[in-house]
Amino acid sequence: MTAPGGADPAAIEALLDALASPDAPTTVHDRTTARDVHVADALSGLSVPELAAARSIADLGSGAGLPGLVLAAALPAARVWLVESARRKADWISATAAAMGLGNAHAVWTRAEAWRDGLGAMDAVTARALAALPVLCEYAAPLMRPGGVLVCWKGAVDAGEEADGRAAASVLGLSDPDVRSVVPYPGSQRRTLWVFRRVGDVPAGFPRREGMALKRPLRAG
Repeated sequence: MTAPGGADPAAIEALLDALASPDAPTTVHDRTTARDVHVADALSGLSVPELAAARSIADLGSGAGLPGLVLAAALPAARVWLVESARRKADWISATAAAMGLGNAHAVWTRAEAWRDGLGAMDAVTARALAALPVLCEYAAPLMRPGGVLVCWKGAVDAGEEADGRAAASVLGLSDPDVRSVVPYPGSQRRTLWVFRRVGDVPAGFPRREGMALKRPLRAG
């Protein structure tokens, strides 16, 4: 079967094989369902032009390698770092990237706010099912080069989270969000991509020490 979105079909089939294993770090193992909720959902991010053109991407809290492994399969000219704090998941990502034949995907076993190698170097940062918007902005902003983008996969976002996300973005040198509705597969009508661009400087003191973004997130007011 042809992979959607221009991703390498053999690589996607290898990913679906890996996700079908009971040991895969996901609750979705069925191949047909995974093709929708994992692969098509990940590829919806390529509707953001800056992500589609990126040559350096950090996928934060990558979990089962999503969306990072799919993006690596779709963007062979890009280098993708999949940042994951759980050793078992990072090892799974590394093994799956090898099974997919991806030389441009690299698992990084660390917390997002502790990864120093990517500071100020990423064209794009991605995050899916990881944290609230203010936390994601704090994780991502120090990694983004000027003009880089943060793409957050979200469902419904309540008013409080949106206000906090906008407040965090203003502190961290990021733009107001560009909110894009996407329908990567039938039944996903509430899916949104929240896109922040780095338009200013990240203040000294960020990233804060590990755990602080979650414990004391930046908030509106």
